[in-house]
Amino acid sequence: MSKTLGERLARLLGRKPPDMQVAALCLDGKGKILLVTSRGTGRWIVPKGWPMPGRTLADAAMQEAWEEAGVRGRVNQSSLGSYHYDKQQDHGFAIPVEVRVFALEVDELADDYPEKDDRKRRWYRPDRAAELVTESELKKLLRALPARLGHQA
Repeated sequence: MSKTLGERLARLLGRKPPDMQVAALCLDGKGKILLVTSRGTGRWIVPKGWPMPGRTLADAAMQEAWEEAGVRGRVNQSSLGSYHYDKQQDHGFAIPVEVRVFALEVDELADDYPEKDDRKRRWYRPDRAAELVTESELKKLLRALPARLGHQA
């Protein structure tokens, strides 16, 4: 069954496609990835958020990297891939979300940024970052990164 046909069938059965978020995979040029903690649970994640009107998906991911991690740099407008997770809502239920991931080469890491008091940030090698994140599809993306970018793990 084609994906389009599957999506149509899901809508007919009352299921809507997942909401979409964007994420910045912040890279230091030496093969390390910057992870931040989530505000709710404190687990390790990549900076992510919702698309923003008037911005490309990649530029929205870059804005999230600034707000959540104090990152300034250059974002690639082509997606590295995507992963799915269930986003917990305030009222106790979860919604399915597809997260499109964009590589961001970090030029500057600011000490003062909007969410500095709400999150921790730390650099990890891709294999260690993959161990720390929860989402299995994100784990795969992180493990494949060194070969894709030509870095040593």
